[in-house]
Amino acid sequence: MHYQAVIRGKFLARPNRFIAHVEVEGEQVVCHVKNTGRCRELLVPGCVVYLEAAHSPSRKTAYDLIAVEKGGKLINMDAQAPNRVFAEWAQQYEPEAVAIRPEYQIGQSRLDFCLELPAGRHFVEVKGVTLEEGGHTRFPDAPTERGVKHLHELTHLAGEGYRTTAFFVIQMADVLDLSPNDATHPAFGAALRRAAEAGVHIAAYSCRVTPDSIQIDRPVTVLL
Repeated sequence: MHYQAVIRGKFLARPNRFIAHVEVEGEQVVCHVKNTGRCRELLVPGCVVYLEAAHSPSRKTAYDLIAVEKGGKLINMDAQAPNRVFAEWAQQYEPEAVAIRPEYQIGQSRLDFCLELPAGRHFVEVKGVTLEEGGHTRFPDAPTERGVKHLHELTHLAGEGYRTTAFFVIQMADVLDLSPNDATHPAFGAALRRAAEAGVHIAAYSCRVTPDSIQIDRPVTVLL
C-alpha cells in the first residue's frame, strides 16, 4: 500500500479526535487524523509526523496525518490501512482464494473479510495495532465494545464449523509480541481468550513501514 505526495511535519496539537495542527516548513496547517483512537503516546507535541496531501480540492483539510515517529520507530497510524494491507497480503498468501470479499454480511454479522476457498468460507476480522512499549504491542488502546462484538461473532461462526481468524496488523516493524490490553479493556482480553479456546485463529503480523508505504511483513508471537 502506497501513499502519494507525502510530506514531513512537526506535530503541534490535537484539539479533537479528527484534526491536528502541524507545522510544515514554518507554516501551521490543519490536518485530518486518520485514526480516532487516543494515540496519546504517539501524538506528542514536537514529534515528527507524515502527511499525505488530500486528493479532493474541496476538502476542509488539505492533508491527512498518516504516520508518526516515536522513539526512533516509524508507526503508521492510518486506521484504514490494516484492511487494505490485509487484502493485498491475502491475495499473495491465500492463492487458492476464489474471491476476497470485504465487509461481508452473514446473518446479523458484518465482518471485515470473507475469503472464499475451495474448502469453504474463511471469515476474518482485522484490527490495527499502534500501541507499543519496549517492543511489546497491545490492543486495544481504548475500550472497544465493537471489537468485543466482532470476537463474539467469530466465536459463534467457529462453533458452526467455519474457519475464522482475528488478524492483528501491527502498524510498525521490529516488535516482540502482541497481547490484549487487559488494563484498558479487560472484556476484550476475555473475549479474545474465549475465541481462541473456541477455535478462532489469533494471528498478528508486523509491517514494513516507510513514510509513504506500509506492507505486512512477518508473524509476531501472540501472548494470551
